[in-house]
Amino acid sequence: MAGRGSESPVRLAAETWESLFRTQVAVMRRLQSGPAFRKLPVNEYDVLFTLSRCPSGWLRLNELNDHVLLSQSSLSRLVERLEKRGLVARMPAPEDGRGVLLKLTDEGRELQKEIGREHIRDISALVTPALTPEEQKELTRLTDKLRSSLGKRQQSR
Repeated sequence: MAGRGSESPVRLAAETWESLFRTQVAVMRRLQSGPAFRKLPVNEYDVLFTLSRCPSGWLRLNELNDHVLLSQSSLSRLVERLEKRGLVARMPAPEDGRGVLLKLTDEGRELQKEIGREHIRDISALVTPALTPEEQKELTRLTDKLRSSLGKRQQSR
């Protein structure tokens, strides 16, 4: 069997992607089954987490859609559920009547923090035994580099 150095670049890229994807699926399944997500499903938490990172407090629905792995219609329904539960507030964008702005309510912010603290502990319990601190830093560097290259390609299209 030939070593990795003699593989075609296309095959190596496909194997790299499959490894990344399979690892992400396995990690997410493990994390989703943990105690942190008993109060709120992970996709709803993802919305709260993304809104908690917004410096202005408000984020456009279409910008939120850029950060989550849901279709626009699924995200709209999810946001409606979160609004009914009192976790997010929305208002029309002042400069664009069609746009919608979202923000966390106080209750949403508290729930995000509560789940987030437990989620961080679950992540640490999963990652720390598997990867040294140096490996964690290298994995972060590589995934950031890959994600950054995607943004550059979108801009050049």
